[in-house]
Amino acid sequence: PIDPVRYLSNRSSGRMGYAIAAAAIAGGHRTTLISGPVCLPPIDGAEMRHIVTAAEMHEAVQAAIAEADALIMAAAVADFTPARPAPRKLKKERGAPVLELSPTRDILQSLVRPKKNFIVVGFAAETENLAERAKRKLSVKQCDFVVANDVSLSDTGFDRDDNIVTLYFRTGAAREMARASKADIGRRIVAEVQRIANNI
Repeated sequence: PIDPVRYLSNRSSGRMGYAIAAAAIAGGHRTTLISGPVCLPPIDGAEMRHIVTAAEMHEAVQAAIAEADALIMAAAVADFTPARPAPRKLKKERGAPVLELSPTRDILQSLVRPKKNFIVVGFAAETENLAERAKRKLSVKQCDFVVANDVSLSDTGFDRDDNIVTLYFRTGAAREMARASKADIGRRIVAEVQRIANNI
């Protein structure tokens, strides 16, 4: 929140996360969907948990993974938050406010993982140096694989039904996916998680 009526957000629609949850349920997996504010209907069969802030997301994820075998972190969580939200609506008569921002907690890096063979999938939405940054996230955040996409493209990615992604794996492999619906990408991601689980 910036004040009681305004907040910082981004262009993410939540469609990718919802598509993954739907694919997981279709695959017979017990699924918890932790969702920020989106304009999407709930996913039938998912245990829905609604949050608003990055801090609430961290708490909800940490609680949910206690009994989980995998975490797919598709949410586009804000990297910064207003340091001192105004208690009352900011009025334009007082001029443009100066917002001091503080980094939010990195959810993937700060989670206490519940078990040794816990599977983690990260996402990297980048506008440049996609492969380099995805591989760095893979290592730093100890993911089994990272789903990377270029969000500078105007016809795929954020707030679109289609996306173009590359999967970067801990093993060093990389698999490019041609343009596909988020539903298809969601099924592929769930299939890769199942493949890794079968090999543990």
